[in-house]
Amino acid sequence: MSVEIKDIWYNPANSAFEGRIDIQRGDQSFRYPCAVEGPIDMPHAELRRQMESQAKRMSDTPPSVFSYLQ
Repeated sequence: MSVEIKDIWYNPANSAFEGRIDIQRGDQSFRYPCAVEGPIDMPHAELRRQMESQAKRMSDTPPSVFSYLQ
């Protein structure tokens, strides 16, 4: 499994970073929208860790609710 974080932005209305995380499992890619609450000066390493963790938790859901990219 590989994880790629893309398009992170800060949403001041929600005081949260938002982004899209792609997870590659075998020959399929799954895309997850993630949001992490925190200050705009949150350390980048912590932000990445929380976003990856959130996407991996979503990725562990049953296959019947997956969406995938071809």
